Amino acid sequence: MGIYRNMFVKHHDSLAIAVRLADVSTIWLAGFLATELRFSPDFAVAAPIHQFIIYFSCVVALIVLPRFDLYTSWRGRSFLSLVARLVAAWSLVWLIGILMSFLMHQAGSLSRLWAAYWYAGTVVALLALRIVTYSLLSLARGVGRNAKHVLIVGFGITGQEMYRRATASRWSGFRVAGIYAGPEDATPESIPRIEDSDHIAGFARKHHVDEIWITLPIGASRQMQSIAYTLRNDFIDIKWMPSLMEFELLNHRMQDFMGMPAVELNRPPSLGVRGLVKGAFDRTFAAVVLTLLSPLLVAIALLIKRGSPGPAFFKQERLGLDGRVIHVYKFRSMKVHTEHETVTQARKGDSRVTPIGAFLRRTSLDELPQFINVLRGEMSVVGPRPHAMAHNDMYKEQLDLYMLRHRVKPGITGWAQINGYRGETDTLDKMAKRVEHDIFYIRNWSFGMDLKIIFWTTFRGWTGRNAY
Repeated sequence: MGIYRNMFVKHHDSLAIAVRLADVSTIWLAGFLATELRFSPDFAVAAPIHQFIIYFSCVVALIVLPRFDLYTSWRGRSFLSLVARLVAAWSLVWLIGILMSFLMHQAGSLSRLWAAYWYAGTVVALLALRIVTYSLLSLARGVGRNAKHVLIVGFGITGQEMYRRATASRWSGFRVAGIYAGPEDATPESIPRIEDSDHIAGFARKHHVDEIWITLPIGASRQMQSIAYTLRNDFIDIKWMPSLMEFELLNHRMQDFMGMPAVELNRPPSLGVRGLVKGAFDRTFAAVVLTLLSPLLVAIALLIKRGSPGPAFFKQERLGLDGRVIHVYKFRSMKVHTEHETVTQARKGDSRVTPIGAFLRRTSLDELPQFINVLRGEMSVVGPRPHAMAHNDMYKEQLDLYMLRHRVKPGITGWAQINGYRGETDTLDKMAKRVEHDIFYIRNWSFGMDLKIIFWTTFRGWTGRNAY
């Protein structure tokens, strides 16, 4: 197997050049096919600017594509991230080509349909090329070829997780050659164990280790410096994976901050550009729902007014994004009453709940006015449910991660609700389970996850045995 590994290493630069040329050839071929599709059979009507833009963009691609880190090893990295970079890189090349036609005052001669064919065809072709290449490399690594031997230094939570990922994903091409661990850490019997850090360098040389993954705690900086120093003359890649999994926060993403590497520990994934997408979807969805359900909302309001004295709507103070106070709208489901220092959750058979209110609470129809909050940008369609202010003050002292729920906008429905944690939370354990699901949602948020929650809410998120 070492022969194959050395062969891939020896010809890595040649392979990278070959892939670059393949990308440029793909761009040219897609342009030719777009011309064939748009102008066939009379190619004479195709203005010369089309051919110029193709060749010009091929030259630009040789410069731009490498800037998107497309030709370095993607072993162990996300394929979806590679796809995103590839599409972004080609989009930039394409836009530069189109811009050139404007600068040459030839935009009027450029076929918009041809440009669309070329863009879409190139995206499909480049992705197909990457998928084939990625699949072939994964297949080779899966049978032991082109594998990298790694030594894991430290076997705490992070070290164990890296070992699990390396062994579970044979296609990534990593083989654990050894583990350095303290006397208190149990390691797999099938993997050689190193117990003295002075033996790490010798072991790495003897077993031809390609990479060393240091997963020691942050406090072991002196030991890490010593290990790196003893390997200063060896051609071994060293990766430091800070033991951040011990921090029970929202994120562990590395970023460049003022030219220095920084780790974000408490930033939700749903902020930034992705948050803008989520916000745009929320407001559009809320506008559609309020429009379509307006007759139902009017009917419910009339039934409430008829059933008991008082307003059809009422507002509750809740904590919104980053702890800002918002006023959440709901249909009134109880008789008008006053509560002072404590908030009493509705219980089964609660005399304060009106007959129509009981139905509204059981079916969550009392929460439909919260789409107004979503339209105002104060809430999301999907997110942790907002709790009473008194409950926030109480549970933040009893549950360590409770207040992290407020790093995102509260939602009308959420991961906890579709998993059965809806309604009354009369015990600390019930609230702990709800918070656990909320934190899981925040840490693992994606637009697809939101759509999944909305879909399942239709079937099991609007009713529940704990909703009174």
